[in-house]
Amino acid sequence: MKLVIAVVQDKDSNRLSNALIKEGFRATKLASTGGFLRAGNTTFLIGTEDERISEVFQVIKANCKIREQMVTPVSPMGGTTDSYIPFPVEVQVGGAAVFVLPVERFEHF
Repeated sequence: MKLVIAVVQDKDSNRLSNALIKEGFRATKLASTGGFLRAGNTTFLIGTEDERISEVFQVIKANCKIREQMVTPVSPMGGTTDSYIPFPVEVQVGGAAVFVLPVERFEHF
């Protein structure tokens, strides 16, 4: 048995949740916040059998898309702000960060 932890952008959360249910996967959704852009994310905890890991990955890949977004960096924490001129930068957001962990024991009450 494996525990799949998938961190996805909030925009993809409902679509992924519906797709997981449709394919017969049970998941727990947790609200989370990204460190880089400080944007809202959703973290899914998905328990599944070893042989279904590739199916989980296919569902995640089909429902979580990478997007381009313009962001303005936050000002520096120290020093003077007179010399700091924020310019928008295009970055990739979305997609999914997925971790797979072995599960030694699982109980359902």
